[in-house]
Amino acid sequence: MNAFVIPDRRSVLKGGGALIVSFSLRNAFAQEEGAAAPKPPGSLAQAPYLDSWIRIDADGSITVFTGKAELGQGFKTAFQQIAAEELDVPFESLKVVTADTGRTPNEGYTSGSHSTPDSGTAIQNAAAQVREILVAEAARRRGLPAENFRTEDGMVISPDGERFRYGDLIPAETLHVRARPKSVLKDPATFKIMGQPVPRVDIPAKVTGGAAYVQDMRLPGMVHARVVRPPSYGAELTACDSAGVEKLPGVVKVIRDGNFLAVVAAREFQAVKAMKALSAASKWKETASLPEQQDLPRVLTSLPSQDTTIFQRSDPSAVGRITIEASYTRPCQSHGSIGPSCAVAQLTDGVMTVWTHTQGVYPDRQGIAEMLRVPLESVRCIHVEGSGCYGHNGADDAAADAALIARALPGVPVRVQWMREQEHAWEPFGPAMVTKLKASLDGNGAISDWNFEVWSNTHSMRPGGAGSMLAAQHMAQPFAVPAPKPLPLPEGGGDRNAIPIYRFPNAHVVHHFIPAMPLRISAMRSLGAYHNVFSIESFMDELATAAGADPVEFRLRHLEDRRGRDVIEKAAQEFGWRKGQQAPPDRGFGFAFARYKNLAAYCAIASEVEVNSETGRPRLVRAVAAVDSGQVVNPDGLTNQIEGAIMQSMSWTLYESVSFDDTRITSIDWQTYPILRFDSVPESVEVHIINRPGLPFLGSGETGQGPAAASIANAIANATGKRLRDLPLTRRRIKDAIDA
Repeated sequence: MNAFVIPDRRSVLKGGGALIVSFSLRNAFAQEEGAAAPKPPGSLAQAPYLDSWIRIDADGSITVFTGKAELGQGFKTAFQQIAAEELDVPFESLKVVTADTGRTPNEGYTSGSHSTPDSGTAIQNAAAQVREILVAEAARRRGLPAENFRTEDGMVISPDGERFRYGDLIPAETLHVRARPKSVLKDPATFKIMGQPVPRVDIPAKVTGGAAYVQDMRLPGMVHARVVRPPSYGAELTACDSAGVEKLPGVVKVIRDGNFLAVVAAREFQAVKAMKALSAASKWKETASLPEQQDLPRVLTSLPSQDTTIFQRSDPSAVGRITIEASYTRPCQSHGSIGPSCAVAQLTDGVMTVWTHTQGVYPDRQGIAEMLRVPLESVRCIHVEGSGCYGHNGADDAAADAALIARALPGVPVRVQWMREQEHAWEPFGPAMVTKLKASLDGNGAISDWNFEVWSNTHSMRPGGAGSMLAAQHMAQPFAVPAPKPLPLPEGGGDRNAIPIYRFPNAHVVHHFIPAMPLRISAMRSLGAYHNVFSIESFMDELATAAGADPVEFRLRHLEDRRGRDVIEKAAQEFGWRKGQQAPPDRGFGFAFARYKNLAAYCAIASEVEVNSETGRPRLVRAVAAVDSGQVVNPDGLTNQIEGAIMQSMSWTLYESVSFDDTRITSIDWQTYPILRFDSVPESVEVHIINRPGLPFLGSGETGQGPAAASIANAIANATGKRLRDLPLTRRRIKDAIDA
């Protein structure tokens, strides 16, 4: 339910004073019948009614609704700042409600760095229009022009000083009002809350041991469940003697539906012990179906593909004299969530409520409803943060597990927690990728011809249907996995950021979309942009070397975008980059730049990396980043995002790779799937923000991953004199390159 309609003022007050601010002067917000009005900005285009976004209670308290899921980005704080600024109320007086199919608008997935551009923009404009409505109502009551009134601290103030509390400005009739295409936004020069480093509202519970995550949820009468996963893809359960398990202490129920097998117990450790016993009592038929891991790049480029030229530019007058070629590879990589996936579900009065850290409560609801074969309105999904989420990990699968189990125990809250080895073996991975590049330099050392090819699977198999969820795939009447599809440009999937932002006279970019997927894959933070930017920016350094040019100057020579140039120059300046500079012994300097999706935030990163020539161990010593994300809401939040991107990308770039044999995933713990540890954290990470007051918000959550990877790789090449092109850049690969 996206709208809250209250019939009249009397029923509002009788019910305890809740007021939905969807009202307006009828003439002021009316649109001509039949007129094709332009769409309002951001997610207001999909949820155009003001009551989907803003609620004001009779006591003056305000609730803001967003369909986006807080995943640790800090947008919950930023949205609170945006609404407080436009409504002219104290920051503390607001409450933000995040993704919930029973309360918030449908904003699809929280992905692609869209939260602030889409939802933040919607909230900003909705809040501005609500403020205008309140002013108009106060002016109507006084019979004075609205322009003579002002707002402050949750009140409308008349020219003679009379104050009207927002909660008192309730018209006799509450209307369901569409947002206008244009809003009168506040002048950024007057901002008091936006642009300020407000402490994040979600942090206190996380650092004090409070209930911050879905893993922390405890409901009255709650039971605990564990799922016995098949040992490998396609394995079939041939036998299961559960009689002994059912007699174990605390066991409530054993559930089997085809290849879906689970146990429920009163206490969590009882469930864990019962799961292990149930696993031992089960027999599976497995089939070897996975390719040779070391041969994955060749496998990818030899699989059937749908080939599309996604960019073409031709200038016969530009002639190359030197041509170089290179190939880059990325393995499948795990999300590596610190907290394994979890969900809580309860079937009450015919409605299945699921608390989940999914990134899309509405698509998740659709998939669960289809799996349970019930109407959409019989399922409610409520987002609760998970301790580890970015991308499509096991969150949606855990939600489906919980719903399927809770159906067998009506009225009882069921908590499902995955085990570490299940998370590592069964979550959808970030897809493997191969890129091939070829470019020519003219007589002046400029790029005259650019060719780029990328091979990859789809980068999203997110729910929306039951077939994307493990539980539904493993049922006796299984749901088929949906056919993988390429994600359309301009944002793209495997081809995200494959089209260079630089200006070349001749350019040819081809996307080889591979439908077949040897491993289970889906969305991982930044999708194909991570590897494509790594490839492009590594190759730009190789070309700069061939041209005898400084890497920063070489990039600027080929870049026309003014904002991009500003970011590059800022990062270089703050790093202390100098043409012809020499790094200290066993150290190297690297630089990289990108605009995420060529339409979101700009980011440039300069790195200093130390390489131990005896062991090959790389260490990122310092990183200096510059970012342009348009108008900044919370500089601390933006800084956190870029710092996090650098750390995450560093881990991917230096350590992470999914391993498997011909049958099973073998990287099932932190020893077999190493990630960045505290002793490898850089000495310093600086983030320098270029604020653009009044300009649109640009998504920044994923802008740093690609530049960080290439910057580190370029620094390693600078330190060792050896170019590594296969991710991850492990100490063994670096040592082998040095020795070679």
